[in-house]
Amino acid sequence: MNKTATMHKAPLIAAGLTAALLLPLAACGKKEEAAKPAATAGRSVTVAKVENRSLAAGVTASGLLAAREEGAVGSELSGYRVASVAVEEGATVRQGQVLAQLDTTLLRAQIDQQAAVTAQAQADAKRVEGLDNQGVLSQEAIETRRYQAKAQEAALAEMRTRLSRMTITAPFNGTVIERTVNPGQISGGGTTAWFRIVRDGLVELQAELNETDLSTIRVGQAAQVTLPSGQVVSGQVRLISPRVDPQTKLGVVRVRLPVRADLRPGGYARASFFGGAGAYPAVPETAVRYDSDGAAVMTVDAAGKVTRVPVKTGRRGGGYVELVEGPPVGARVVKAAGAFVIEGDRVKATEG
Repeated sequence: MNKTATMHKAPLIAAGLTAALLLPLAACGKKEEAAKPAATAGRSVTVAKVENRSLAAGVTASGLLAAREEGAVGSELSGYRVASVAVEEGATVRQGQVLAQLDTTLLRAQIDQQAAVTAQAQADAKRVEGLDNQGVLSQEAIETRRYQAKAQEAALAEMRTRLSRMTITAPFNGTVIERTVNPGQISGGGTTAWFRIVRDGLVELQAELNETDLSTIRVGQAAQVTLPSGQVVSGQVRLISPRVDPQTKLGVVRVRLPVRADLRPGGYARASFFGGAGAYPAVPETAVRYDSDGAAVMTVDAAGKVTRVPVKTGRRGGGYVELVEGPPVGARVVKAAGAFVIEGDRVKATEG
């Protein structure tokens, strides 16, 4: 082969080598382009929608049974013997009913004596009527008689008032839960209560809840209370404490209970609180994450973009939690708060 032919073949060989090298590169480029959509789609996460739900019971608390209103009854007089006691513990009493009677023998004798002294003083005062500035008696003597008459009248009135209080009566309708007085005892002037009476027999549960659960309870909310006997009665939230104990971080919820003979102040009971009627915006409890900035959920929009939204939670029940503040009903949130997604991520949402 001559030199000229060799020179003509060289360009052809170089072109063939170039084409052979470009083919794999082109194929590689197509694979990278095919892979780009998968990378853009991001990882798959399970989402749940914010939806209105009727939340079931979710808070349980225990506490003491206590009288809604309790009266401590005793004698304010000192030094008198108790003649009789008319009621026992557990008795149902009416307002004004006699509970105990002090011995009035000595006091009645003193009243009779004072009545005679008072009558004499009144007679002396009457005899000086119209003698003012007449010179028969000094004005000082006249005023003294009048003063003595009024003083004896006041002393008699005080004794009669004391007599009326020798009978100890019930201040209102109720149930006697404690009696500490016995016949023959000497009254001590109100130093110790003789009777403790529960007004109208009303006993309620003072349930203790932590700060978080306390915020989910509402006045009028229904509750089921399990008594020490194991029986369950229906109750209703009457009052929520306006303060939380700084030591225990617990607040008190007072639950109204029906009148029953087996409700004894001082016993323990347990209450399960139920949400009121109606539905509330809620998400699975697993969707709420807590960090240094507070509670939040991760929402996912139609394009798959993740956004952190702060929330304020409320009632809980059935694995769901109310969103008092947060995304609207219908918004999609990442169902598992522990999912490794951050704000701005692109994800593929799968509803579960």
